Amino acid sequence: MTLTPKTLAVSLSDAEIRRHANSDIRQLRDPRYRELRFRYSTVDRTRGAWHVVVAGKWGKAGDYPGINAKAMLATLPSILMRRSANPTAKSIASTWTTVGQLLDWYQDRMIGDRSLSEKRKASAKSALKCHLHPRLDNLALADLDRPTIDRQLMMPLQQRYELSFVRSVWGVLGVAVRKAVRLDLLPTNPLAGLEFTDFVRAKIKPKAARLHSDDVRDLLLMLEARFATEPAVAMLAALMLCHGTRLGETRLARWKNVNTSTGKWFIPAADTKTKAAHTLPLTDRACALIERYRAQQRLTGYAGPFLFPGSTGRALSATKASTLFKAMAKGEWSSHDLRKVARTAWADLGVDYMIGEILLNHAMKDLDQAYIHTSAESLKRQALETWHVWLDARGFNALHGGTYARQGSTDETGEAMNNAACSANQYPPHRRRFLDEGNAQGTPNQQPGDGNE
Repeated sequence: MTLTPKTLAVSLSDAEIRRHANSDIRQLRDPRYRELRFRYSTVDRTRGAWHVVVAGKWGKAGDYPGINAKAMLATLPSILMRRSANPTAKSIASTWTTVGQLLDWYQDRMIGDRSLSEKRKASAKSALKCHLHPRLDNLALADLDRPTIDRQLMMPLQQRYELSFVRSVWGVLGVAVRKAVRLDLLPTNPLAGLEFTDFVRAKIKPKAARLHSDDVRDLLLMLEARFATEPAVAMLAALMLCHGTRLGETRLARWKNVNTSTGKWFIPAADTKTKAAHTLPLTDRACALIERYRAQQRLTGYAGPFLFPGSTGRALSATKASTLFKAMAKGEWSSHDLRKVARTAWADLGVDYMIGEILLNHAMKDLDQAYIHTSAESLKRQALETWHVWLDARGFNALHGGTYARQGSTDETGEAMNNAACSANQYPPHRRRFLDEGNAQGTPNQQPGDGNE
């Protein structure tokens, strides 16, 4: 009996692969390219995999028919060059030849990634469509290097846009390349070792606030007037001003998570930028404002789940919310400026730096989290009570409609809160020293983390 050989020497081609697909041949090799092997799939012999063997070490180069014989033979020299320098290097043979093909793959994959927010997807799609594709589409992947990136992408963008925006476009390109490398779709990372600062040395300064404490009185007057005609718009801005919340987590608020009886507003992790659940105390003034808005919403006949309903039974969309803010502010400030003015005012009122960070739901180190969970809730409530008393003195009471006895001065309350927050049991030595130094400099609102918006 004659045994069929497991390996057959042929001149590798798609025709040869198809010819032996119905045989017992396990592997094909080509005498012209002694390092290359083709192995049939044990499940479906119309498919298979390419392997490159150097110094006895095997490396998968790709799948057939995704990479056909012609493409594999064309890519083999570059793989051998890479493996000759490092026998353990990847043997991946990419089916992509241009940057545009890589970007197309990343966009398709990103759209189906449920872990990314719609806002993140929209931002990345815009960067791909308006900047990366037009400037890099036909560039060969082999030519994606520092000089080319600087000439075709970074310098043109710097000449037209803010550096913070240029950095965001660079970030999309970097994510696309790293994702492809991790999934073995690219043999090497052409951006390895490159940083944004290699192209831009200037420090990116945060945008200056366009709302200040002196503007709050006029802002509250405007919101009270608008509440009569556009209560949802006025309420959206007022709720953000009162609590320093982000636009995204505020517009998604559900009635089931707002409890004026217990005085708590719960924001699920899925609705926050940091993907960390957030609980905010509701002061009596905030509760009065919420109940006023709830009564008005019921008068219109709405009994749905959202504080700010949009179309088709969903919450107000990000695009619609931004449009409403632009119309209300007339381009003079943004929704994020409400968050900034609240944060700055908290610092001026003596609210402890760490409590301010917690209220903003900024990401924190594990060591900080370990020392704050016990008494942070009461300090958060004290901070917002102080803030809302301050707002009342500038017209907030007209918006929420409640009447409250005069509390202690905001300066006294703020000092008491700061002393409580810095007690020996509240923070470890490294954190107490950090806070003491920051307060001595008078810049508690300039500590690391303020930019984590």
